[in-house]
Amino acid sequence: MTVTATGTAEIDTPYNDAQAHSHGPLGKLMLGAIGIVYGDIGTSPIYAFRETFAGHHELAPDALHIYGILSLIFWSMMIIVTLKYVTINMRADNKGERASLALLALINRSTTDKKRWTAGIVMLGVFATALFYGDSMITPAISVLSAVEGLTTVNPGFQRWVIPLAIGILIGLFAIQKRGTGSVGLMFGPIMMVYFLALAVLGAVHVVDHPQVILAMFNPLHAANFFMVEPTRAFIAMGSVVLAVTGAEALYADMGHFGRRPIKYAWLLFAMPALLLNYMGQGAMLMALPPDLALETVKNPFFFLAPEMFRLPLVILATMATIIASQAVISGAFSVTQQAIQLGFIPRLRILHTNETAAGQIYIPLINWALLTMVILLVLMFQSSSNLAAAYGIAVTGAMAIDTVLIGVVFFSLWKWPVWKAIPLLAIFAFIDIAYFGANLLKVPDGGWFPLLVGAIAFTFLTTWARGRRLMLDRMKEASLPIEVFIKSASASASRVPGTAVFMTSSAKGVPHALLHNLKHNKVLHERIFLLTVKIEDVPYVPGESRIETKDYSSGFYRIVIRYGFMEEINVPRELASIKTCGESCKMMDTSFFLSRQTLLASSKPGIAIWREKLFAWMLRNAESAMEFFKLPTNRVVELGSQVEI
Repeated sequence: MTVTATGTAEIDTPYNDAQAHSHGPLGKLMLGAIGIVYGDIGTSPIYAFRETFAGHHELAPDALHIYGILSLIFWSMMIIVTLKYVTINMRADNKGERASLALLALINRSTTDKKRWTAGIVMLGVFATALFYGDSMITPAISVLSAVEGLTTVNPGFQRWVIPLAIGILIGLFAIQKRGTGSVGLMFGPIMMVYFLALAVLGAVHVVDHPQVILAMFNPLHAANFFMVEPTRAFIAMGSVVLAVTGAEALYADMGHFGRRPIKYAWLLFAMPALLLNYMGQGAMLMALPPDLALETVKNPFFFLAPEMFRLPLVILATMATIIASQAVISGAFSVTQQAIQLGFIPRLRILHTNETAAGQIYIPLINWALLTMVILLVLMFQSSSNLAAAYGIAVTGAMAIDTVLIGVVFFSLWKWPVWKAIPLLAIFAFIDIAYFGANLLKVPDGGWFPLLVGAIAFTFLTTWARGRRLMLDRMKEASLPIEVFIKSASASASRVPGTAVFMTSSAKGVPHALLHNLKHNKVLHERIFLLTVKIEDVPYVPGESRIETKDYSSGFYRIVIRYGFMEEINVPRELASIKTCGESCKMMDTSFFLSRQTLLASSKPGIAIWREKLFAWMLRNAESAMEFFKLPTNRVVELGSQVEI
């Protein structure tokens, strides 16, 4: 992938020498994983069980339904979370990083028959990324709303304060993003530890009163019986049961921060047992109540697990947990956006690093405020977490289905698994993914349209940018001139001036447009000229010794290629200062950077539709300055414009 001064990118030859993350002590990393990775799935008990019984398609809280739902929750966790993500998917990492785009880069880098896979797989991966943005809007809204709604179990009079309090909490959460999550993150682990312990204790207390729920949860026959007795209602219920496993994608999306083992052990030894105990406790509590009281309690069973005197502290603890869950999703949106920018699917955006030592802690203002706007709009539109639950699930189940396709490519193309080993697993995953996605499609009229709309809009932007910049690069290459011919001609006719000129170029071949324009209008050349290309490789990190490649063309002309991983911060002046093979060290006060700025003209040339050309042109105009993106000194940059038809 080549990133240029115009914000365009190209897929380059794979680069294989990336460094994996270095990790700390296992216990500390497990604590961090509990604090960050499990926020989303950890807050699911607040609303998942409730929505299955008291949502838009109500179920009676009797033995048939409670035992059937508990069994569905347990086996969904075992197959989707434990088997699919923790055991299998987490093995498919791109040098420590794991997300839809990181996996796409891995497939692109490792697959030999690229024509067979690339086009369709890339589109699926990009659509999964688009769906993630819808998920990142809904998660903070439903999580915080569901926790604040717990106040109504303390005093029904708090109902009128739920929406104002939720909006206030959300505004505060997004407002502190620019300060970074480093200091706040230190508190995440302990708070979530207390929260998960509370889940386990509250559940265990009620399981003692009705221990039959233990065998019921583990017995798949109860789920099968539910489907045999009421197949339609059971299928509809799956649209709410899936809420219990939302956040499963975080188990591997955050693997780059903590590593595989801490996330795996934290899930198996701590998070999963606590969640299962809580779900069993909610079921046991309802089974122990008279039918009329159970119908009232099922409207908010999570908070009724606690005695009245502990209910307010539980609301406060749950609110803190939902804030942490929302924080993890927001940080994930920043990380995914950074990957998409580096891999050429999104134009340059302003990225601020909030920690000098932790490269992964970033803040993207545009994404932050866009998410806040949409989250508040969701709260005001849907008014309650129950209504929002109708919108939740489609994005997650869609992304899970796409992950199954991607992991299928990994099975056959990367791991070379035999058919007898891969097909049964893929069949199980596909059957469950399709069932859950189909059940969630029933919620489209009630709110499921929202993540699909967001996904469609995001997909249009992502694909328009990727296609547009490819066409623009192709048009620019058509007019390229061999560098050897240019040097021979220019050196004989142009005057040389002191200093170093750096010309940013998308291709490691040919003459940059900015150099041609500079010679045409100014009729001078600097004593030393760097033709600089920045390449983003298909790995998250590139080791320092392999970062820079230089070539001497003589006559003061040098070709420089700087390589970065798609998770790294780009800093061109820092890399130029470290070069020792192109004459004396590069001093910024003696260096001028020449950038080419393209103005796009809509044309009838075959490529993309006119409306997409105009959309691409608008995105290009509003992209972050290349000067900021490449960390160039503000007083040493010269921009030269040109017009390009695509």
